[in-house]
Amino acid sequence: MTTEAPVIKGKNILVTGAAGFIGSHLVETLLQRGANVTAMVHYNSASSIGNLKFIPEDLRTKLKVVFGNIEDSDFVFRAVDGQDIVLHLAALIAIPYSYVAPRSYVRTNVEGTLNVLEAARRLGTGRVVHTSTSEVYGTAIRTPIDEDHPLQGQSPYSASKIGADKIADSYYLSFDTPVVVLRPFNTYGPRQSARAFIPTIISQALVRDEIHLGALTPQRDMTFVTDTVEGFILAATTPGIEGETINLGTGETYSIGDFAHHILRLMGMDKPIVHDSSRERPSKSEVMKLVSNNRKAAELLGWRPTTSLDQGLRQGIDFISSNRGLYNATTYTV
Repeated sequence: MTTEAPVIKGKNILVTGAAGFIGSHLVETLLQRGANVTAMVHYNSASSIGNLKFIPEDLRTKLKVVFGNIEDSDFVFRAVDGQDIVLHLAALIAIPYSYVAPRSYVRTNVEGTLNVLEAARRLGTGRVVHTSTSEVYGTAIRTPIDEDHPLQGQSPYSASKIGADKIADSYYLSFDTPVVVLRPFNTYGPRQSARAFIPTIISQALVRDEIHLGALTPQRDMTFVTDTVEGFILAATTPGIEGETINLGTGETYSIGDFAHHILRLMGMDKPIVHDSSRERPSKSEVMKLVSNNRKAAELLGWRPTTSLDQGLRQGIDFISSNRGLYNATTYTV
C-alpha cells in the first residue's frame, strides 16, 4: 500500500533481526518508502549482512548497519536511542534447534525482547512492534484461530515466544510503553532458508530424485512475505492500536503434503515424497493445525493479503533456482 509512504518517509526506524528473511524484505520496503533505516545485525567476524545483500545497491547505500547482540542491553539501548519506531524481529526461530539448546531461546527471545522494551521505555520511543508467531497457539483448539485463543508452549521455541509476548504486554500495561504485538502465521517467499519446509521442498526438487520430508499431515496458513511486510508497516504507523495483539494470516490452510504435491506440479515435476522420521518433531510437540482469523488485522489495520499462493510459490521457486548455492538439499537443515 503506497498510501503509507508519507507516514514512513523521514522516520528513523530500527529493525532488529534485519539480516533475516522477513527482516531484509522489511528493510528494503522501508528504504524504498524513504525511511531512515538502521539495521541491527548479529555480530559476526565476517561482517556478513545476510539477506540484506539482496537489497539493490542504490538502496543499500542509504542503510545504516550496526553489528551486535540483542542479548546485550547496553548495545540495544544505544541502537534504540534516536529511533522513532522499533520493529523487533530478532529471535532464534528454528524449532528443531530449540530442543537442543532451549536456554539460548530464553536468552535471545525473552531477554532480548526485554532489552528492546526497556530501552524503548527509558528513551520514550514512539512505537515498538514486537514479532510474535502463530506457534504460540499450538495445535488449534478452535478454528479459525483468533487472538484470544489459548497459548500453548508445545516447544521450547514457542514457550520462549509466549514469554516474550507477555513481557511486551506487561510493558504496555505497566508503563504505557507503546507496543503492538504482531503475530504472523507462517511466512514464505524469496530469501527464506531451507530451515522452512517450502524452500526444503523446492531445493530438493531441483537436485534430488526424491523429496524427503517429516510429518506430512500438519496444516499451515502461509502468507507471502510482501504481505507480511505490509502488516509490519501498518502496525508501525496506524494510530491508536497500542497494546493490541494482531494476527497476520490468509485464513486458509493446507497440509505440508498438499504443499509438496502442489509445488512439484508448479515445477513440472513428478517425484516421490519420502517420509523421513528424523525430520519429525516429538509427537506431543508437533502443531497439527494453524489457520488464522485475520478479522482484527482487517478492522484495525486495513490489512488483507494480496498475493495468491501460486504467485508467491513461483517467486520462491525462481529465487531458489537462481541461488542454488545457498541451499544444501542433501542435508537436513535444523
